Amino acid sequence: MLEYLRMMVRYNKWANAKLNTAIMDISDDAYMAKREAFFGSIHGGLNHILLVDRIWRGRVEGNPHPADRLDIIVTDDREAFVSERMVEDDILIDFTDSFDEKSLDEKVTYSSLIGFTGKDPRRLILAHMFNHATHHRGQVHALLTQVPADPPPLDLMIYIRETEAG
Repeated sequence: MLEYLRMMVRYNKWANAKLNTAIMDISDDAYMAKREAFFGSIHGGLNHILLVDRIWRGRVEGNPHPADRLDIIVTDDREAFVSERMVEDDILIDFTDSFDEKSLDEKVTYSSLIGFTGKDPRRLILAHMFNHATHHRGQVHALLTQVPADPPPLDLMIYIRETEAG
């Protein structure tokens, strides 16, 4: 499982970088435009991924994030967002690499934003984080086609071929 999670955190960074490049090629209006989507815009979707990564990482580290909603805007500035996303991706790589197989099985107790108390092994939390990000990147990818823009392919197999991670 550790090898898989280490690959996924690097795939996560790669896919985020691809979307970061794509969003820098569209207008501010297109980036912030209200759209039929979970978080209302391309920016809202990407922002949600970053926010939730920080929330889950904080839970695992034992430092709960102060967020009380899943739509809190980290920053409205696109360049600042890209910079913060890149920093978080590097933190997540170091974070994931810090675990061994035994520590991945240790359970983390946390409180959700709706008051649910969870207790899950780190390995499942990390897997959830990367799955969650993939889910919402897919939504942002679809929104980019409405701009219209040329969204990049984000398939895991393309990442593996490009990086020879497999």
